[in-house]
Amino acid sequence: MQKRVPSSERLRLTIAYDGGAFSGWQSQPNGNAVQDHLVTALQQILGAAPKIHGAGRTDAGVHAMAQVAHVDVPRGKFSREVWRAALNAHLPREIRVLRCQSAPPDFHARFSARGKVYRFRIWNATFLHPLEINRSWHVPRELSIDVMRKAAAVFVGTHDFAAFAANRGTPPESTVRTISNISVRRKSSVITLDYSGDGFLYRMVRLLTGSIVQVALGRREVAWLKELLDEPKGRKSHYLAPAEGLYLVRVKY
Repeated sequence: MQKRVPSSERLRLTIAYDGGAFSGWQSQPNGNAVQDHLVTALQQILGAAPKIHGAGRTDAGVHAMAQVAHVDVPRGKFSREVWRAALNAHLPREIRVLRCQSAPPDFHARFSARGKVYRFRIWNATFLHPLEINRSWHVPRELSIDVMRKAAAVFVGTHDFAAFAANRGTPPESTVRTISNISVRRKSSVITLDYSGDGFLYRMVRLLTGSIVQVALGRREVAWLKELLDEPKGRKSHYLAPAEGLYLVRVKY
């Protein structure tokens, strides 16, 4: 008996976007989320609106250098290169499909992911360069890289990060996450913090960054961070760094 060939194929998309123009990744009633624009582009190409799944939700204002999504499309309709060109032709200029690859049927952009890398950019100078508007967090007071590194080191490892997570409405099954590395670097006026971990809670990177900066400014002690990790229940950090400094750099598979 001849084996039936599936009528659809799964595409894995790597997408970059300027988050300042959109209402985050996940579809919104206003139709201005990144996911909404991708669905609209697919509808214009196919005449139908297939479901597109992302590796994770980024908030309004958060950027992506390499968000990953998957979608099922009619088999053999276009080559991968043509799919990429067709999607980019129908997307706002602030969203671009960087790569289009074939994926196995069991690949899932979210559930197949093993980890993510986020970057937070801080502009640490007395005034904000105009080309850094909506690209970084302006902190005019001088920040000590050594203190920031000591503060960041507290978070490396497996911890309960409940004190560094915002409420999205539905609480996660677990607030335990593993951060494998946080690198803190300075080049001229730009400080970058790169977070690598198995997963991140809602607004977790922004809360970690805001808390690290509070310590670097001398307003909090490193011991305060340790206390929040050791006794997170009912205690929260409320130092939320702004969305425009955050970038989804990579999704690990």
